[in-house]
Amino acid sequence: MTAGSMEEIRVLLPDGTQKSFPSGTSVLEVARSIGARLARDAVAARVDGRMADLSAPLTEDCALIILTAAQPEALEVHRHSAAHLLAQAVQEVFPDVRVGMGPVIEDGFYYDFEKEKPFTPEDLETIEAKMREIVRRDLPIHRREIPRDEAVKYFQEKGEHLKVEIIQEKGGDPVSCYQQGDWLDFCRGPHLPSTGGIKAFKLLSVAGAYWKGSEENPMLQRIYGTSFFKEPDLQDYLKRLEEAKKRDHRKLGPALGLFSVEETAGPGLIFWHPAGTRIRQVIEDFWKEEHRRRGYELVTTPHIARDELWRRSGHLSFYRENMYTFEIEKEGYVLKPMNCPGHSLIYKSRLHSYRDLPMRLAELGTVYRYERSGVLHGMMRVRGFTQDDAHIFCTPEQAPGEVLGALDLCLFMLRTFGYNEFEVDLSLWDPEHPDKYAGDPEGWEMAEKALVWALEKRGLSYRRMPGEAVFYGPKIDIRMLDALGRSWQGPTVQFDFNLPPRLDIHYINSESKEVPVVMIHRAVLGSLERFFGSLVEHYAGAFPFWLSPVQAVVLPITDRVADAAGRVRDRLREAGFRVELDDRNEKIGAKIREAEIQKVPYMLIVGDKEAAAGNVSVRVRSAGDRGACEIDSLISEMQELSRSRALAP
Repeated sequence: MTAGSMEEIRVLLPDGTQKSFPSGTSVLEVARSIGARLARDAVAARVDGRMADLSAPLTEDCALIILTAAQPEALEVHRHSAAHLLAQAVQEVFPDVRVGMGPVIEDGFYYDFEKEKPFTPEDLETIEAKMREIVRRDLPIHRREIPRDEAVKYFQEKGEHLKVEIIQEKGGDPVSCYQQGDWLDFCRGPHLPSTGGIKAFKLLSVAGAYWKGSEENPMLQRIYGTSFFKEPDLQDYLKRLEEAKKRDHRKLGPALGLFSVEETAGPGLIFWHPAGTRIRQVIEDFWKEEHRRRGYELVTTPHIARDELWRRSGHLSFYRENMYTFEIEKEGYVLKPMNCPGHSLIYKSRLHSYRDLPMRLAELGTVYRYERSGVLHGMMRVRGFTQDDAHIFCTPEQAPGEVLGALDLCLFMLRTFGYNEFEVDLSLWDPEHPDKYAGDPEGWEMAEKALVWALEKRGLSYRRMPGEAVFYGPKIDIRMLDALGRSWQGPTVQFDFNLPPRLDIHYINSESKEVPVVMIHRAVLGSLERFFGSLVEHYAGAFPFWLSPVQAVVLPITDRVADAAGRVRDRLREAGFRVELDDRNEKIGAKIREAEIQKVPYMLIVGDKEAAAGNVSVRVRSAGDRGACEIDSLISEMQELSRSRALAP
């Protein structure tokens, strides 16, 4: 390179080609060199794996991926920019409002605001109109690096005390900010090049939210919204959202008499009503039957234990903020947040040899964890819940096979309940922060290999999640996709090579030596509460026959046939079905409507003709009127639906 010439850098593109550019060339200029269409469609980029704006200068050799609307990461950039658009619009409409934080979340974004009076639905309409006006202005969005002290001073003078607090906690020096027009926000980015690129968006709702999620902080107002690159995608999402509202378990659950949350008892605690308890018992019976068939032993452990147990297990060190602790006779106790230490004590109660292993202990164990009130959500996020827990004690050689067996059980259970599509995460430790985890690198590597082997053996695609492991080992997390394509947290398989040494849990190997046992944690449903809530939404409350709290309701047309209808009910009950008799003094149409509202699979109508013939007229939830049916034939049909656990009617 001749004296005075500009230094060049090499850029590695996704197809493996390399191109040279003058140092300082922007990402957008690289895109233009590749093609006008790519430059037009570009949204942001990854430079050596780090997200960057299109305007970012490239100053050294790097690997570059230019993102367009086709990549999921690009939609996050779009929504991040939409959150800033929202905040700017709010402050233009309400100049006295102060801004908090506005991250991207699943399916959208939100921004928190400090405002004396609550936002109204009319306010949201006004804000949305202002957002569209700012889009029409097509304001360039610029990244600015501002000295930390200068940034703090700027936001202090603007009265943005929440923003000052965030900068002081998270800002570097200099501080990364983004400006659009006269509006500036502290943010790491990246963002779209201008506000004109944010076209398809919608504000959805407003709710209260504690600043930084702590009840000790002021209550702010959180506006939720969503955005897409194309208007049809937005409209499709809004339609799905309307359908999701109809399926909301927090509304359907109480309406169908399944469960409630009682303010007198406190938030995050579920009261199972008779109908919900019937379904729960069916799930539990199936769960127990399948576990016994696969070689598990069922156990029961206490709800409390001395804090010394939790100190030795490591939970008091790594998990204390989520635990309920108290004192009895001057001794510390813990309301159990996990079942694993209790199962470990059962294993440890006698000496085991390698011939005894594997030992599989399972429990439907209720546990209690402190969750902040701001994150509680119906049955999905609670403070007391029942884990369908199991712990497998085995040798290192047995561990991969036991992980595979646990994974197979998870998939079998989910498919039986009607979940056939999954998303799988492999949560790993962060080797750069070993202080957050127990154990040594060799142990973590061994555990990871066992989990990866099982996933690949079953051909499951998965996403690696560094830094998301629990403190005692890596884990597989399975999220099931429901009828609307939404994901719900479900089964987990966790490898634990840390708890056994902590609790001195061993076995005698083939060489008569005492060595630590390997421990595998797994839950095939997750928790009964969360799984049940997801089932309500998956089926919109219209459970398959084998799960329905009331499988059939007998509907007499007149009082003259009440006795005949009662005999039908009794015969079906004797056959083992959950059947009710609606003998109210109501017209048959009203009784049918009530049964349909309660989503009963079979409506069995008895009139004079049916009473005389000894049969019923059948109306099926999913198919309408079926006409007359002999009782024996009906019983056979219902028995087959129960036996096969069919997903219809």
